[in-house]
Amino acid sequence: MKLKSFTILTGILLFLTTVSQAQDELAVLPYWKYYGAQPMALYHHLCDQAFAQLNQRKKAVQALKTLQDWQKRQAFVRQKLQEAVGAFPEKTPLNPVITGKIERNGVTVEKLYFESMPNYFVTAALFLPARERKNLPVIIFCSGHGAPAFRSGVYQQMVLNYVQKGFAVLAFDPIGQGERTQYVKSNELKRFGNLKPTLEHSYPGAQSFVAGVSPAMYFIWDGIRAVDYLLTRPEIDAKRIGITGRSGGGTQSAYIAAMDSRIAAAAPECYLTTYDKLLKSNGPQDAEQILSGMLAKGLDLGDLVEVRAPRPTLMVTTTRDMFSIDGARELFDEAKKAYKALGSEANLEKTEDDAGHASTQKNREATYAFFQKHLHNPGSNADEKIVPFTEDELKVTPTGNVYTSLKGESLFSLTQKRASKSKPKSNPQNLNKQIISLTGYTPPVLEEVVFSGKFPKEGYDLEKYLVKGPGAYYLPVLWLRPHTQSNKTVLYISSKGKADIAKKEGVGEQLAKAGYHVVVPDLSGAGELANAYLPGGDSFIDSTSLNVWFAGILTQKSLVAIRMEEIQLITEFIKTKAPNTTVTAVGVGTFVPDLLHAAVVTPSWSRVALIDGLGAYRSLTEHEQYLPRYIPSVVSGAILAYDLPDLVAALSPRRVGVSGMLNGAGQALLLEELKKLYPTNATPLRLSTSAEAKNEGVALLEWIENDK
Repeated sequence: MKLKSFTILTGILLFLTTVSQAQDELAVLPYWKYYGAQPMALYHHLCDQAFAQLNQRKKAVQALKTLQDWQKRQAFVRQKLQEAVGAFPEKTPLNPVITGKIERNGVTVEKLYFESMPNYFVTAALFLPARERKNLPVIIFCSGHGAPAFRSGVYQQMVLNYVQKGFAVLAFDPIGQGERTQYVKSNELKRFGNLKPTLEHSYPGAQSFVAGVSPAMYFIWDGIRAVDYLLTRPEIDAKRIGITGRSGGGTQSAYIAAMDSRIAAAAPECYLTTYDKLLKSNGPQDAEQILSGMLAKGLDLGDLVEVRAPRPTLMVTTTRDMFSIDGARELFDEAKKAYKALGSEANLEKTEDDAGHASTQKNREATYAFFQKHLHNPGSNADEKIVPFTEDELKVTPTGNVYTSLKGESLFSLTQKRASKSKPKSNPQNLNKQIISLTGYTPPVLEEVVFSGKFPKEGYDLEKYLVKGPGAYYLPVLWLRPHTQSNKTVLYISSKGKADIAKKEGVGEQLAKAGYHVVVPDLSGAGELANAYLPGGDSFIDSTSLNVWFAGILTQKSLVAIRMEEIQLITEFIKTKAPNTTVTAVGVGTFVPDLLHAAVVTPSWSRVALIDGLGAYRSLTEHEQYLPRYIPSVVSGAILAYDLPDLVAALSPRRVGVSGMLNGAGQALLLEELKKLYPTNATPLRLSTSAEAKNEGVALLEWIENDK
């Protein structure tokens, strides 16, 4: 019995050792200790783009000396902010409805909703001091990323203290929070049921970017319309409007205050820092905190403060915040120069406490004092104990959700309508220019190739290389070189990584044994270059993984552009090793759009095959339950100029194989749908979406051999 167990254990150990050795054969980086940090290469490369842009901005700001210099800068910032946010919609009737009223402890609460856009409902509560009902200073309160929004105890502590001190307060639910939760769990909404607020923002926010709109536009617009609503109230003094909020509310208050001159005083809390420090610490934040091309346009978060000068602003900060205090201090020092130039240095203030990402008593009291001073409402700034209202008491709609109660628009439905109305303005003659402009692609130059060993196999040799990427990193590459002489090469790009293709009896081995050179790289985000920011393969992508895509939006250097450059470098590498070869390029999985973009700017490939990938970018705006794993290979706003089928058409007269393509929800497209989606010059490749690697290789060989 013991001998049998020992034999089984030995067999298991031998199997695991064999598997481990096979995996080691397909890995390149472990041999090169110097390149051990490669999995973070993509994020570092994007940060390098950002830092260069920020340095250019820094030089421009340092050159500002006079009042006229700063006024010109403010005009520039206002223009670029509007470009980054996007055009606001026209103002339509607010149609406010008060659904209930509470009176307790000297506070009157009117529960209400209004329409910031037609059928787009904003739930809110107007808190009023019972003792005074005219010429009131008012605070617009923006909530951070808590599910209850302004109903949480920590936010009510501030809201009700303002009311006790004689302020009116309008607190409203951001989209995705409070009574504006979009993804209500049901049988139809399985993937996105009951999301936390960050994902309630980032999942539909990513779709908004696909359609070419910064989701921040919707958040800012809600705030602007909140000001419009306050101006309809006879109790409110239009000249004494303040705004504040912490975390996500700090983001909203900073943006709204920068873009609406009616905000007399602003106190963003636990948000303002510099992008230099933000990128080096927590990285880009949620979708609504990202403005399209903000860094590329020469802006930083400091501009949100400087553009307000000379209007009063208080920076509310903590030393252990997730938003770097070092960056906050740098921002404050720079912004002081703007306020000084405009003769209002005393109107910029900063309070700082030794705490984490929180509202401390010290900071609350400093904020009360700030608004008391600048909104001319003197009194004690002591933080008083309060008895909060319950969430149920502050419920605005009968069901506690605008979608189940009022059937209103969501971020998804607004994006869907916007995308359906937009028609690509692609011009076949200018398609290359459009791709370069929208993606941020820069033609790369092959600099260095490092040979990393060879493994003789049956019928071919497995060679390992490192190819210098477009940044300060290297791409692991496998070359399956057939023993027979051949001038035919397959460049195989898969989001599953090179090991999946080059494994024993895999597609790569089948092609090599059939006499083809097979070159299989790991691109950024796959295989050995997968990382915490962007998981390899087709795993479900979370908010952290979306953030690296957001970094590309900030810098206008898309992940697609980076992979296009990587693919171009691999193509140049192939030419150096096999100058007379003909290349068939194959893209598989979520990297299909990357390869397709590269194919348009790489005319040297003879054929292109697209397998098991996204059929069209537009499809991502048509499915509420889309697959977020497709997002990193999307070019933000591309559908306004072209879509993936337009790129396929542009490859003519080269032959194109299309197989097993999917819609935005990950559902296989039928042959009739493929024919409708793609032009007639694209030749469908008859592969099943669930094909085994062996069958995939056989089918690919048949297509290449028969397509003369």
